[in-house]
Amino acid sequence: MPEQPQTPMRKSAMVGVVGRTNAGKSTVVNQMVGEKVSIVSPVEQTTRNTIRGIVEDPRGQLVLLDTPGLHKAVGPLGKLLNGMARATSAGVDILLVVFDAAHEPQLEDEGWMRRVVKERPEKVVFALNKYDRSPFYETMFRDLWKEVTTGTTGILPVEPRWVTCCGIRKGGCDALLDVLYDLAASGPALFPEDVVTDYPRKLAIADVVREKLIQRLRDEVPHEVGVAVKDLHEDRKRGWDVAVTIYVNRPSQKGIVIGPRGSLLKAVRLSAEPELSDMFGVKVRLELWVKVEPNWMKNNRLLAEMGYLGATR
Repeated sequence: MPEQPQTPMRKSAMVGVVGRTNAGKSTVVNQMVGEKVSIVSPVEQTTRNTIRGIVEDPRGQLVLLDTPGLHKAVGPLGKLLNGMARATSAGVDILLVVFDAAHEPQLEDEGWMRRVVKERPEKVVFALNKYDRSPFYETMFRDLWKEVTTGTTGILPVEPRWVTCCGIRKGGCDALLDVLYDLAASGPALFPEDVVTDYPRKLAIADVVREKLIQRLRDEVPHEVGVAVKDLHEDRKRGWDVAVTIYVNRPSQKGIVIGPRGSLLKAVRLSAEPELSDMFGVKVRLELWVKVEPNWMKNNRLLAEMGYLGATR
């Protein structure tokens, strides 16, 4: 009886995706997952929670932990976000550091390199993102790594796998996926095959609303805006009715968020509803309220509600 061909052993890995703010981490994660699981914006600090995106293909399953970007922390929320990013770099199977190679290396980029040398994770990938841009500073990043590892005599420096990628191009992260699967170990899937994220629904809804706000507010007040889902009523026939509160620090910001005759808030709702309906496969109707809550970033109850101190479903 002829021998049956052996099925290749599937692989699995938890991948911590880190890097400085606005390096394109969320775009890279979305590209690899093939669906939008993390909000994307040109505004820094868009991602405020650790979001799991799940890649499933014949080779196995990769669980991507998209983190807040490391930045110069201002205030308690900024310090909290930096802490979340650093914590995610520990305890993963593969550490993926995303660099914005369309710009020269920044202090935070060097900081991640030094953290890698100090903690010496077993498997590290340095992804030079935005290869579609010119100039592209790959050489400067490689030279910086040589500089950082100089003088580490007696300590075996981690040798990262270098790969160029582009989060906004179809197929722009295929080479990155190849490297991650190459580093992944044989093992069972960690999540069901049809799952692309286990991110709580309320936090996902709040993130989409915040993304739409950021796209319209730009540099005015985006970093001082918090979004929390207060109520989610499910009806099998009518769909979901979702009550969302948008927090601002000062009364002057409330008018900006609402817009003339409610125009900005209406635009946010009309933009977010179809995306959420498509995301969850049900009709989603939003009710948006703006509330002035001075120093909401220091309010642990609100921070917990927004998922910064522990996610709620």
